[in-house]
Amino acid sequence: MIDISGNPEPKSSKGGPIAVLIVFLLVAAAAVGGYKVIAAKKPAPIDTAAIEQTVRAADMEWSKAAGAHNLTGVVSYYGDGAVMLPPNAPMATDIVAIRKQWAAMLPAEVDATWTPGRVEVATAGDLVYDVGTYTAITKATKKTKGSTDTGKYMSIWKKQVDGSWKVTSQIWNSDLAVAKK
Repeated sequence: MIDISGNPEPKSSKGGPIAVLIVFLLVAAAAVGGYKVIAAKKPAPIDTAAIEQTVRAADMEWSKAAGAHNLTGVVSYYGDGAVMLPPNAPMATDIVAIRKQWAAMLPAEVDATWTPGRVEVATAGDLVYDVGTYTAITKATKKTKGSTDTGKYMSIWKKQVDGSWKVTSQIWNSDLAVAKK
């Protein structure tokens, strides 16, 4: 109740029916307003089919860069902090080591290509794993015989802040039996 008698202390701290009604209306307005704010922040649905197509296309372009012996192009598909797990070699944990690995794998006499097979998108839409097959053909030279290697790979792609997709982890191995010494 409002005291109009001039007494600085109110007679009751409970309030009357009007005070209760005002508090109720304020709480109700805050609840409805808060609901609208929460509803407005709901994220758009993730189009996993579009993400799959985007990463599949990027993987095929990446293969074309390798086929063209474009070392800079090949390395550009790796994101910051990427890790490469090549067979029979140390793990490459930075872009310098990854570049060095690719430089050793892509001399002029080697033609390497790969084809994505299964491309799976995480439900959050920020990670994709890509499993496929590769072929590496080494042309015969005066010093070496030619050979063909086939195998499989797995790459993990992560969506970047700018919306692009980069490889964060990669591993591959040959289908061929280990050569006897």
